[in-house]
Amino acid sequence: MSYSKQEGKDRIIFVTKEDHEAPSNAELIAEDPDDPYEEHGLILPSGAINWNCPCLGGMASGPCGEQFKSAFSCFHYSKEEVKGSDCMEQFRGMQECMQRYPELYPQEDEKESTSSSGVPETEPTTPNQDSTPTPASAPDPSPVSHDTPSTDSPASS
Repeated sequence: MSYSKQEGKDRIIFVTKEDHEAPSNAELIAEDPDDPYEEHGLILPSGAINWNCPCLGGMASGPCGEQFKSAFSCFHYSKEEVKGSDCMEQFRGMQECMQRYPELYPQEDEKESTSSSGVPETEPTTPNQDSTPTPASAPDPSPVSHDTPSTDSPASS
């Protein structure tokens, strides 16, 4: 025979082996697809946008939340051939708002190319034959010299 006891906020239930062998008579309740507290993805079963989805990273609730919702909704419901092409005004409004809060919404190029000292980092460039600096993303056209030691090997002590 099973019994239970209360210890503080916890309720401890003791059951016998016979209790576990009997089939369960618990009834499962069907989930309500419109339950606002139920975890869903970005799009709810009704087709509406789930503004509480963690995948939005809190964008819907920040200082530019209304502008984000307007732009995202426009894009989501857009019927244009190039989806979202009718939402330029909403995205512009969102971008203008985000530029007013650079500490909350850093620009991608600022976030990736700024060192901890706040000074932009640049990749070293090797001058090509006419002494014009070569962009970091372009291949280096200068010949490889085998006379200079490689900087890739560990330093000798």
